[in-house]
Amino acid sequence: MTLLWKLLRHHVSKGQLAGFFLANLLGMVIVLLGVQFYNDVAPVFTAEDSFMQPDDIIVAKRIGMGSTLSGRASYFSADEEDELSAQPYVKQVGRFTMAQYRVHAAMGVQGRRILSTELYIESIPDEFVHVDKEQWHYEEGTDVVPVILPRQYINVYNFGYAQANSLPKISDGLVGMIDFDLQVGAEHDVYHGRVIGFSNRLSSILVPESFIRWSNERYAPQAKAQPARLIMQLSDPSDRRLTQYLDDHGYEVEEDQLTTEKTLFFLRLIVTIVIVIGAVIALLSFYILLLSIFLLVQKNAGKMQNLLLMGYAPQRVARPYQWLALGMSAAVLIVALVVVAILRRQYMDVVETLFPQLQEGSLLPALLTGLTLFVLVSIINAGIIYRKILSIWHARESVA
Repeated sequence: MTLLWKLLRHHVSKGQLAGFFLANLLGMVIVLLGVQFYNDVAPVFTAEDSFMQPDDIIVAKRIGMGSTLSGRASYFSADEEDELSAQPYVKQVGRFTMAQYRVHAAMGVQGRRILSTELYIESIPDEFVHVDKEQWHYEEGTDVVPVILPRQYINVYNFGYAQANSLPKISDGLVGMIDFDLQVGAEHDVYHGRVIGFSNRLSSILVPESFIRWSNERYAPQAKAQPARLIMQLSDPSDRRLTQYLDDHGYEVEEDQLTTEKTLFFLRLIVTIVIVIGAVIALLSFYILLLSIFLLVQKNAGKMQNLLLMGYAPQRVARPYQWLALGMSAAVLIVALVVVAILRRQYMDVVETLFPQLQEGSLLPALLTGLTLFVLVSIINAGIIYRKILSIWHARESVA
């Protein structure tokens, strides 16, 4: 093998090999980085809400020219609720019940106040909240209330306030760091909110239904709570009759789920385009390598014919060039993985800052993709080089 390589390595163009290496490295990095980036970021959009089932949707009335200034036209009547419940694709319907009194909330982390404002709290039936019932329970008259916060609240804190004030970022596992107080009613009674988690699909602060009912009777006994939104558990979310029914009655689904699907679609589209570009570059570099080896084989055709006449098998003559292609591909793969690991560390720092709840994965997707491409390209290279040497062998036989 060593003697053969010494004999056949003449005419090797280092410039051509360097061109192949750089072009193939660029294509490989683009492909592996695209695969790795999609696997790292997609869970942000595909992760299910920990408190609501995927088949649960939130429905509100579409606000149009017919709505009154008071907003009463946006409430659901009992008849409308019953009609929704009677649809064959609906398993269950629940109301969003809003607090009928003024609520002032104060949120803090490690004793530092980060939010103080008036807002509203509401509840949904407990069967729609998929959490340990011991955590999601309120004892009448006590001053501790379980709370689920919209994830937008904690994102605002992590993206802005925490960075500006050198405070720790909060993830789902650190909810105990949050101090959340509710000052309610004309008496300004204070309740301590025990935050049990964050929801991606809720836009309001959620408390147990038992607390809303009890507090409405205490602080706003004359007010009548009317649902502006309904939550529905569906038996078949893909049923086309659902969309038709919502359109016919002027209802609309909250946009979070639709926005997520659109974002994920465009993410897939962009990553696919990037991977295709990388694959084209890699294929062109692969073509450059084959041309270089073919040119090298052609220049050494006379030596190869002599070796074949001396009894060397075509496979043995082809082996130095196969090892050359294999070594180049292996070097490209190793360097590409190192580059991808470095670039991944850079963008993951940003992703983890924006989405602290995201669990960091591994480099396995890029590694498996790279090894698959390496094995595939190596087999193709070895086969093409062997066929080229074999053609020289057959040419020698035809001349003889």
